Amino acid sequence: MARMKYEELIRKMTLEEKASLMSGKDFWQSQNLERLGIFSMFLADGPHGIRRQAVGSDQMGLNAGIPATCYPTEATVANSWNEDLGERVGSYLGLEAVAQKVHVLLGPGLNMKRNPLCGRNFEYFSEDPYLAGKLAAAYVRGIQSHGVSACVKHFCAKNQEERAMSIDVVVDERALREIYLTAFEIAVKEGRTRSLMTSYNKLNGTYTNENKHILQEILRGEWGYEGAVISDWGGSNDRVAGLEAGNDLEMPSNDGETDREIVLAVQNGVLDESILDRRVDNLLDLIFFTGKLEDKSRFNFDVEKHHRISQKMAEESIVLLKNEDAILPIRYDKKVAVIGEFAKTARYQGSGSSRVNPTILDNTLECFDESGIRIIDYAPGYKRYGRKSGKLKREACELAAGADIVLLYLGLDEATETQGLDRESMSLPANQIDLLEAVYEVNSSIVVCLSSGSAIEMPWIGKVKGLLHGYLGGQAGARAILRVLSGDVNPSGKLAETYPLKYEDVPSAGNFPGREVTAEYRESLFIGYRYYDTAGIAVLFPFGYGLSYTEFEYSDLRINDNGISFDLANVGKAAGMEIAQMYIHCCSDAIFRPYKELKGFKKVFINPGEVKNITIPFDDISFRYFNTLTNGWEIEEGDYEILVGASSADIRLKASMHRKGTDAPVPYRKEDLPSYFEGKAAHIGDEEFEQLLGRPLPPSNWDRKRDLGYNDTISQCRYARGVAGRLTYWIIVFLHWYLKRIGRRNEANLIMMSVYHMPFRGIARMTGGSVSMAMVDGMLLIVNGRFFRGLFKLWKEWRTNSSK
Repeated sequence: MARMKYEELIRKMTLEEKASLMSGKDFWQSQNLERLGIFSMFLADGPHGIRRQAVGSDQMGLNAGIPATCYPTEATVANSWNEDLGERVGSYLGLEAVAQKVHVLLGPGLNMKRNPLCGRNFEYFSEDPYLAGKLAAAYVRGIQSHGVSACVKHFCAKNQEERAMSIDVVVDERALREIYLTAFEIAVKEGRTRSLMTSYNKLNGTYTNENKHILQEILRGEWGYEGAVISDWGGSNDRVAGLEAGNDLEMPSNDGETDREIVLAVQNGVLDESILDRRVDNLLDLIFFTGKLEDKSRFNFDVEKHHRISQKMAEESIVLLKNEDAILPIRYDKKVAVIGEFAKTARYQGSGSSRVNPTILDNTLECFDESGIRIIDYAPGYKRYGRKSGKLKREACELAAGADIVLLYLGLDEATETQGLDRESMSLPANQIDLLEAVYEVNSSIVVCLSSGSAIEMPWIGKVKGLLHGYLGGQAGARAILRVLSGDVNPSGKLAETYPLKYEDVPSAGNFPGREVTAEYRESLFIGYRYYDTAGIAVLFPFGYGLSYTEFEYSDLRINDNGISFDLANVGKAAGMEIAQMYIHCCSDAIFRPYKELKGFKKVFINPGEVKNITIPFDDISFRYFNTLTNGWEIEEGDYEILVGASSADIRLKASMHRKGTDAPVPYRKEDLPSYFEGKAAHIGDEEFEQLLGRPLPPSNWDRKRDLGYNDTISQCRYARGVAGRLTYWIIVFLHWYLKRIGRRNEANLIMMSVYHMPFRGIARMTGGSVSMAMVDGMLLIVNGRFFRGLFKLWKEWRTNSSK
């Protein structure tokens, strides 16, 4: 074991001082020890912009932030496939963090897009771990170039928002390694992130914050990670167990309650003090790395310059999905009707902890003059949050009838895509679809400008000629879209996720979300294009797809042991950027695999008539698979097909090569796992999934006969023995229904996020010490049918807590 960096300083600390460093000083700051020169770090949300809240750091909740540049979200940035630009955006984020005295920036998010309904997909890069990891590493390098620490999250397998703080993710080891950990591995090894945030959920029965397998054996053991591990806010279950597993900092503050647990554990011999010293050492390394900020004078970043880089990223991330009859770009002589409430009030970011207060916010209607597009008028067409209006629809149709082209702005609203809730369907709101169909009856020259952070169904796509997807383009997204529509910018974005024809085609559809105790990842490796390509399922838009205003031609593929090279020519009339993608297909069927997997890519700018030679190297990820018998990464000897193309479904070049292997034993028998070997992993039965796991399935439903405990959620009060518990449940359900009914959807969502799905322990962990675990004990007595005893304990502990 390596020698501690700050051993001499740690020796000067008392046991109580060491323990005090292990949890927050308040909601956003780490603890300080003035006598030893240890200062508080400020931690702030920031995957796509700094959210240092304007109120004091002792105030919990999702309060408004100090103005900062709102860059495109990760789901948007992933469509750029541009590592260099990602690192540049990261650098600008780091500069803004320095300006706001933020030491640790909580991002980027690296969870896989296992299912398109995950409410937080807008904050994650991709369904592919290689693409996500490369972009995340770029972000991390940029952020940390200014002495700020990035904090990649949420480690790991956090792929749903419903019951996120208590759900148990059941996943086989190979899928865990190849799909859900690979992006984190790249961010750790290539980005060298200084901090990492654990997720709320359990992983195969153990909370990630207490999971020695991922925190010790993999993160620190295999990857050589030397940074700090931080809990998600309120994500600490058993503090001592978390400390032993490898958690260095619990956030937020709990007014010293868990500090006392740590001290007691050391004094009673339950926790070896050397483990505590190691955790303190890791945290001090983070503190002193970010301490350089204290030496920098406060400065104001260049707002306009940062706005321009946000626009550049938005432009490179916009995806042209359909361009029938070359309706785009729009010529200056066309009369254009602009319809859609999103044109007036853009949807440019997600909701929840990543919500940024932008420094500037471009407005579509105010940017048309500079675009050269001649609009005749604007009509809202629909109400933003789904209510129908015949009057608005009629007005929009009247406007559309007199136009050459209709620009129809559609998308998902802020209350649909948000932290804490998963989406109910993949559809656009019905009132928007009704509007599109009505407009089509009077004018078939429709270009849809789509805004959303995740995949949607498009049964209406046959009624539009053009489809431009801006995702969530940040504060400059509105202007960026107009620059693509006008032809000032040639679209170069390509999808970082697959768009299925319908939700039922999604391989995890039958197991999402895990609604009670477990979330079963029965599809294993087969998420996204890995499933659709292998099972032969038709999709609407494949992974890696995106159109351009020019054309590219691939030729002359050459392969050696170190990588590939080929020629890429722009054979069209406009300059543009192409994203060339390298996939690898293993020709052997001895081990089940997806048909092909992304193992390299390059984005390149090419002028008309120009030819460029492109090289894409192989790396240590290119040919590996995880072998559960050897518990390590292996290479299967055999023939491999190298596939180069413009998307996962548009392969332009192919060649074969032989690769030597590592002579590992075959870990599977085909007769035990027929569905996986056929790639038809959407409907896996219990027995076959248990064969893959190598153990029996844990119970998936709540045991309704037992008392509720710390890790049960408020939603489970419907089964409470006590009348007070059941009454509380129905009051919450009614309030949620009522707030939605009267149109206050954000407040309704907040109830679901911060109350309904909150485990009882979270009431203490998220209130900064205002509610103690002893008070939670009183609450549990009440809901479990011991009303007066619980009420007395709650009152007694409240008085004790208040007198501190």
